[in-house]
Amino acid sequence: MLTTINYIPEGLLSVNAQALHQVLEGPTLIHLAGERAPPLFLSILAHGNEDVGLLVLQQLLKKYQNQPLPRSLSIFIGNISAAKENVRRLAGQPDYNRVWSLMGGGQTAEHQMMQQVIEDMQRRGVFASIDLHNNTGRNPFYACVNRLGAEFLQLAGMFSRTIVYFIRPNTVQSMAFSQFCPSVTIECGQQGDRLGVSQAFEFVERCLGLTTIPKNKLPRHDYDLFHTVAVVKVPEDIEFCFDCQAPNHDINFIKDLDKYNFLELPVGTLLGHIRQGEHPHLFVEDEEGNEVEQSYFALRGNQLVLTKSVMPSMFTLDKNVIRQDCLGYLMERYPLPH
Repeated sequence: MLTTINYIPEGLLSVNAQALHQVLEGPTLIHLAGERAPPLFLSILAHGNEDVGLLVLQQLLKKYQNQPLPRSLSIFIGNISAAKENVRRLAGQPDYNRVWSLMGGGQTAEHQMMQQVIEDMQRRGVFASIDLHNNTGRNPFYACVNRLGAEFLQLAGMFSRTIVYFIRPNTVQSMAFSQFCPSVTIECGQQGDRLGVSQAFEFVERCLGLTTIPKNKLPRHDYDLFHTVAVVKVPEDIEFCFDCQAPNHDINFIKDLDKYNFLELPVGTLLGHIRQGEHPHLFVEDEEGNEVEQSYFALRGNQLVLTKSVMPSMFTLDKNVIRQDCLGYLMERYPLPH
């Protein structure tokens, strides 16, 4: 059930994510008035083990405790029950950042709740939308957009010179909001990265102070734009590990696979080894939904290698995240629009 309020609940400014359930009963949409309208929208804690958004919100509201916000602010605080357990999502729950569209027959209570949030914010005429996340693997701070319009890229460029454009998965919060306002997802490093919190806070505060979002193009040599071309998943029936000696695993990935994130890798790059006599398949899906494993991976003896030069992002060593979501994504460099 969604709770909608127009005040700051007692305790919100000091509680950590795992104790947030003591302050809020569940997913909550908070509307706070500021000097200008329409509101800036923040989505935080879509994943319970990514607390950067809560830390940024607390720092922001403490700063403006005794003065008006420069702009009205609406905050959606998502998976509080998963935050209690410090996990991405609970068993049996859908991913809170995969339920922002009814496409594909999404009829869970979470799908309906996100539609309530969308309808409420559409009525308010959102200024811009920011979805705040941590990573589980090693990645730089970067911003994601689902459209290549100037306002989207300007918003992304305010956070990082590294920008990722993707259209799948198409059920994320930023995709839903991109239909009616400039929207961006910011990836702020791993949980506990204080520099990521600091950079995200500066970005959000800067957005609050904007009167308009610039519509001019980004300088082409000052930013790197990448296009996500495929998602890599490990099928449920494939047993895997990282740099282990156990003989019963189908794939033994290299121990520090996430070191490849945001590096342009050459053909032949080693990703892992397979069990003798086995030929396990990863599930690799492009943005049209086609299975394209053979376009990117091959076996050379018992070695799993790249057959195409690509740049990974969000490769993770966290087995729970891999099972609940994916191993990571594959990207290619993309020219900034003229």
